[in-house]
Amino acid sequence: MLPPETFNLVVQSTSLVAIDFVVRTPDGKNLLAKRNNRCAQSSWFVPKGRILKDESVKLTFKKLLIDELGLRPEVAKASSVGLYQYFYPDNFSLESFITHYVVTAYEIQVQVQDKPCTLPDKQHSEFQWFDQDDLLVSREVHQCTKRYFMQNKQADSAPPN
Repeated sequence: MLPPETFNLVVQSTSLVAIDFVVRTPDGKNLLAKRNNRCAQSSWFVPKGRILKDESVKLTFKKLLIDELGLRPEVAKASSVGLYQYFYPDNFSLESFITHYVVTAYEIQVQVQDKPCTLPDKQHSEFQWFDQDDLLVSREVHQCTKRYFMQNKQADSAPPN
């Protein structure tokens, strides 16, 4: 972990790269976490985590499955949802600058017996399973998260025209 003043400079100066997990059960439930920290503080959001410097996407993916979801990587069935980018008007500090994330999102199918059980953690105050229709109309679910569940959603994987 970087010291806060160094991380502050990083967030002001560059994009952060992260992985988001769209976690679903066969019966259509979707796992969301209530964020403790800025950005998206107090909003329901998909579980996520940053890719750290000198850490491969594969290593981060496995680490986040264990740390964020309490899942064993060998049982997680994942498929790519796409590449997204998000611009948050705030950041982890109280200073006035945006946070830019570039996110690779994966859908993880879990069986009822595989549902995460080691949660919540320091990043989240609680976790909850939502029906897709309910999360799309909830004012507490962050707009960035809703993008993963909207009909005809479009990832930002293609360069702009």
